Amino acid sequence: MISRSLLLLRRITRQLWFRVVALSLFSLLALAVAPLLTPVLPEDLSDRFGREAVLPVLTILASGMLAVTTFSLNVMVSAYRTASSMATPRVYRLLLEDTVTQSVLATFTGGFVYSLSAIILFRAQIYTPQAAIVVFGITVLVVILIVVAILRWIDHLSDLGSMDHTLRLIETRCRDSLLARKDTPCLGGNCGEAPPPQDATAIPAARSGFVRFADMAALNTLAEKADVEVHLIRLPGEYVLQDRPVAVAEGADQTFCKAASGLIDIGDVRSFEQDPSFGLTLLAETAQRALSPGVNDPGTAIEVLGRIERLLWENLPKDTEAGRDDIRFPRVHLAPVTAKELLKASFPPIFRNGGDTPEVMEWLEKALTALEDHPNAPMSTAAREMRGSLFG
Repeated sequence: MISRSLLLLRRITRQLWFRVVALSLFSLLALAVAPLLTPVLPEDLSDRFGREAVLPVLTILASGMLAVTTFSLNVMVSAYRTASSMATPRVYRLLLEDTVTQSVLATFTGGFVYSLSAIILFRAQIYTPQAAIVVFGITVLVVILIVVAILRWIDHLSDLGSMDHTLRLIETRCRDSLLARKDTPCLGGNCGEAPPPQDATAIPAARSGFVRFADMAALNTLAEKADVEVHLIRLPGEYVLQDRPVAVAEGADQTFCKAASGLIDIGDVRSFEQDPSFGLTLLAETAQRALSPGVNDPGTAIEVLGRIERLLWENLPKDTEAGRDDIRFPRVHLAPVTAKELLKASFPPIFRNGGDTPEVMEWLEKALTALEDHPNAPMSTAAREMRGSLFG
């Protein structure tokens, strides 16, 4: 279970600008270090690999990388908008975290910053003839990196923005989220399905929005120091209004409640970190879009049902009634993720939109029938009850 600070760091590193800025700064650092390596180089190499040899290459890189970067950004935005229109608008934020696209664009931008900065330094006559040899070597390395990035980009473009790529991306993130809860259905805390005490002190939400992350380790440490018990009443994925209770604490004062409130991240949109039903919701929304009259694509809906069935069969959180060996934060209580909630996020939305499509209804019923044989007893029971309520 990661802390909130590590979570924020991971979110930052997944943003496009982070890799672009990091690689651009690295290219500038390489140019700054180049003069320091000149004492180890023989002087006779400056005639072959000096200023006149490297400047034309840098000029080509500076002009070419700017055009390639602009073109690639246009392609990326167009592909992501197409994917959002085919699947669900909420997948756009997930597509922006595509590491291949980020690395390729960062390489192109870094190459442009490097070449333009090197040209400026050469024109300002800052580099000595020996330093130009080092810059030539770095330029060769940059060219190799750019060629590799172009090859990766060409391969990635064949799949970027397609329905297969979008569904695969959603399924992967959903699987990761389910696996994170597979052995810790209560995030390492106590599974408190019973309502908290009536006299407990409310921990207000710092802002209105979706609960996205609860720093369980920090909450447990804070509760141990204050000798209190914390009950989360708004789980990740649920919406809460500002100053409304997001949790309660037994025997706590207002100072504790204010500190605890800062350990629960609330944002405008849901996230995958502690919300396993979010990925299932995105898959269900994709199937709903495919079944709309304007699209009329039952094949995509059937593919989505297959992916949901696979996710629920292979990555279901364990039954909390079968014994607990994962309690690491005993001072924090929250309700476990249940099979019924996961099924509710998956199948009913597709059922509502696919009632006029027999092949989709047939597959949906088969999926629920298969899940009735799940070794997890709550999933088996929930699947049986849902199949009865949907199909009679």
